[in-house]
Amino acid sequence: MNRSKAVLSSLRLANSLLSIRSSSTRPLFTRVTHFFHLSSFIASNQSHTSQFHINTCQKIFFSTSPNSSLELILACDWSDELENKLEELSPKLTHESVVYVLRKLDKDPEKASAFFNWVCDKKQFRPSSTVYSLMLRNLVNKDSLKQFWVTLRRMKEDHCYIEEETYLSILGVLKKAKKASDLAALNQFHDGMVKEIAMDNVAKTLVDVVLGSDWDDKIGKKLEDMKIELSDNFVLTVLKELRIYPVKALGFFRWVGEHSGYKHNTITYNGILRVLARHESVWDFWNVVEEMKKEGYEMDIDTYIKISRQFQKFRMMEDAVKLFEFMMDGPYKPSVQDCSLLLRSISSINNPDLGLVFRVANKYESLGNSLSKSVYDGIHRALTKLGRFDEAEKIMKAMKNAGFEPDNITYSQVIFGLCKAGRFEDACNVLDEMEENGCIPDIKTWTILIQGHCAANEVDRALLCFAKMMEKNYDADADLLDVLINGFLSQKRVNGAYKLLVEMIEKVRLRPWQATFKTLIEKLLGARRLEEAMNLLRLMKKQNYPPFPEPFVQYISKFGTVEDASEFLKALSVKEYPSSAAYLQVFESFFNEGRHYEAKDLLYKCPHHIREDSKISLLFGSAKSNKVTIPSRKESTSF
Repeated sequence: MNRSKAVLSSLRLANSLLSIRSSSTRPLFTRVTHFFHLSSFIASNQSHTSQFHINTCQKIFFSTSPNSSLELILACDWSDELENKLEELSPKLTHESVVYVLRKLDKDPEKASAFFNWVCDKKQFRPSSTVYSLMLRNLVNKDSLKQFWVTLRRMKEDHCYIEEETYLSILGVLKKAKKASDLAALNQFHDGMVKEIAMDNVAKTLVDVVLGSDWDDKIGKKLEDMKIELSDNFVLTVLKELRIYPVKALGFFRWVGEHSGYKHNTITYNGILRVLARHESVWDFWNVVEEMKKEGYEMDIDTYIKISRQFQKFRMMEDAVKLFEFMMDGPYKPSVQDCSLLLRSISSINNPDLGLVFRVANKYESLGNSLSKSVYDGIHRALTKLGRFDEAEKIMKAMKNAGFEPDNITYSQVIFGLCKAGRFEDACNVLDEMEENGCIPDIKTWTILIQGHCAANEVDRALLCFAKMMEKNYDADADLLDVLINGFLSQKRVNGAYKLLVEMIEKVRLRPWQATFKTLIEKLLGARRLEEAMNLLRLMKKQNYPPFPEPFVQYISKFGTVEDASEFLKALSVKEYPSSAAYLQVFESFFNEGRHYEAKDLLYKCPHHIREDSKISLLFGSAKSNKVTIPSRKESTSF
């Protein structure tokens, strides 16, 4: 019996599933025209499709049209000669241009460091917190950690701060690299920086005044009376503290520009834009963008990337596309990766707006850029998501003519779209067509097929696909197992999900995700299947995952017996006994449920060192002082 049958036999599905066969083998796209028609699509979407044309003869290249200084930096090794040439090309570098260059040098920390030192030491450029944060992200790798700490100290001397997003990103890099000492030092530095900002009495007082009431002339008068000495970094610090109050932040920003003799610049304009990029203040955001442009300042590329991601996160796609178009018309253009990510975000919505998709593609191509494979995939993804397979096929043909062969990503999008449209047989046949075209389906493509079936509540069909996949000698992975488990759970087939998970661990030696274990344990306990949930807890321990006690403690304290509690505590630890904290948690939960007898009985079953633990003794002492009657062991009953 092969592996797929072994896995499925316990579910009693193998015979029925394996008897199902596809009834048609005609190529997918020869059948599409029976369901979808390009002419009707063009007629109903004239506003955006009539303007979109794919140049199938274009060359395969990408350029963001950077200025000559950037091209020179990217092309040459750093030297005195390069510095002299840069001096001739760019006598003065702006904040925006420095940010743009550092962004482009994110894979070359040595050159990024040389450029940064040159602009700061020889060009008298004063870096902002944004520039420092960007530089630190470039330097956090094993070959440039020394320069990372030098730059961090320099940042502190310049009274700048590390941006929160940058701090968290760097933490992740150091954790992954297992740099424990650097991690501890960075945490210490960050905590000190936070305390310094909190202890800045001027900034703190100002923020308290601004937050005290709605903005009016009285607040402006109070701020004037404070005689504040303003600087770019001070303004950014206040904006950072007001970041969740965009209207108040804008009030402060206006006051700074109108009443203090201080003139805003590109740094502070970019700072306020980051605060205003929210649903409730997006109208103000666009007004400030226009104002900034009239003043001769540009949005820097780092600000664009952060705001674009925020718009995409909050599903503000119209604003994200408008911002992309705005930046593409400026000197610091988004990269092809930024374009692709935007298209992916638009197409991730259940019903993507094709008008937005084509606006992005048109804008990108209109500036002389060739469409990359990822851009084609972004357009294709939206079309297949909407079930417009005729148009999707035309995009695939254009992609081939441009020199890009459809791959697993492209075909997976077709598969998911077909499943969404309920055309499961066609979706399965795509895998055969892939092989005919020399593209071998990978495990992710199979996962998409199975996920598409599960999303449509066709779990039994999904299992058939799973069996077929394993017969072809593909090895399932944790992602695929998670999809199947969630498919079972969506149909409330908790027992089937449990059996599948156990079979995959024991027979296929697959290591499930920790989240898969947790989800299934919670569902099992919800179905009053403590024994099965306890078995999964033991399997988690064998897979070296940390214990997951919370749902067990809650369940056992309400419905379990003393013996259940004892078994649970044994299952928690690889040692003979779990920690006293684990016992304390169980005792407290029993008390909270009013089950004092069971708590006392469990205490008698515990090892001596647990009974003598000070916190546990205090807990039971408190129970006695509250006049709770605790029976002797002989009087108590194992529930």
